[in-house]
Amino acid sequence: MPGSKSYMKKNNKRVLVTGGAGFLGSHLCERLLLDGSNVLCLDNFYTGAKKNIHHLIGNPNFELLKHDVCEPLYVEVDEIYNLACPASPIHYQHNPIKTTKTSVQGAINMLDLAKRSGAKIMQASTSEVYGDPQIHPQPESYWGHVNPNGIRSCYDEGKRCAEALFFDYYREYALQIKVARIFNTYGPSMDPNDGRVVSNFIMQALNNEKITIYGDGSQTRSFCFVDDLINAFVKLMNSEDGLRGPINLGNPFEFSVEELAIMIIELTSSKSKLCYQPLPADDPIQRQPDITIAKKFLDWEPKIQLREGLLKTIPFFEAFKNK
Repeated sequence: MPGSKSYMKKNNKRVLVTGGAGFLGSHLCERLLLDGSNVLCLDNFYTGAKKNIHHLIGNPNFELLKHDVCEPLYVEVDEIYNLACPASPIHYQHNPIKTTKTSVQGAINMLDLAKRSGAKIMQASTSEVYGDPQIHPQPESYWGHVNPNGIRSCYDEGKRCAEALFFDYYREYALQIKVARIFNTYGPSMDPNDGRVVSNFIMQALNNEKITIYGDGSQTRSFCFVDDLINAFVKLMNSEDGLRGPINLGNPFEFSVEELAIMIIELTSSKSKLCYQPLPADDPIQRQPDITIAKKFLDWEPKIQLREGLLKTIPFFEAFKNK
């Protein structure tokens, strides 16, 4: 393997990561290999990319399988991280019916696999289940404020249905489930063209283009660096069986979109100016996690704050400059 990282540890667990060639999935595969697991990376490459896991191919503990979670899967595994689903608005709105199928039928197929193989399974849910929240910050007890038939509903409601399925399988079959609600996450290996706010702003700043802000820029987000989130995934999977979730995973420090843009301009020494456009339909005004449960039961909270994380992320995007 390239670099100085060691993959010699061994724990004999076979772990399935669906969406393993995506942004979060590829980081998780690498972390699991470092922890000594045998990793089965599953992806249909709808939004995932082989370049994200290219450095892992050839590792004797890593296996890549091209497969769509909408189809049943028959393998033997000990743990399943179900990350498969387009996660950016550009991608999940491109084929909304496929997005819903991936969230719902994909969850059913992975839950059935967990039931057959006796595996522990974690669902990568999302802060989007809260919709445009009327409670701030958002605790896990909040049921959300979601448009059931808007342009974001394929993702929002698909993930909400997946959560319901996980808890129904737990109640009916006593499956060992974990449900993580992921808030905005960023870092190296993001798709530079995925339309998310961090990747958009960095690419526009590096190219000295106008930075597009939708709305007046006062809407807020909370940004978690990918390494912190992956640590939380592993802690949640390894937690006691009684901790099923849902559990918020994200950085509770809140920034306005305008503040993010200004910080990225500064860190990239860009000549970009801010350009304001109308706010898209159903775009949430506030998004901030209450991570009380994660702090108490996982002994977890983010360590890398936004400025430091952006400094770790911007060099990755340099390769895509002016392309």
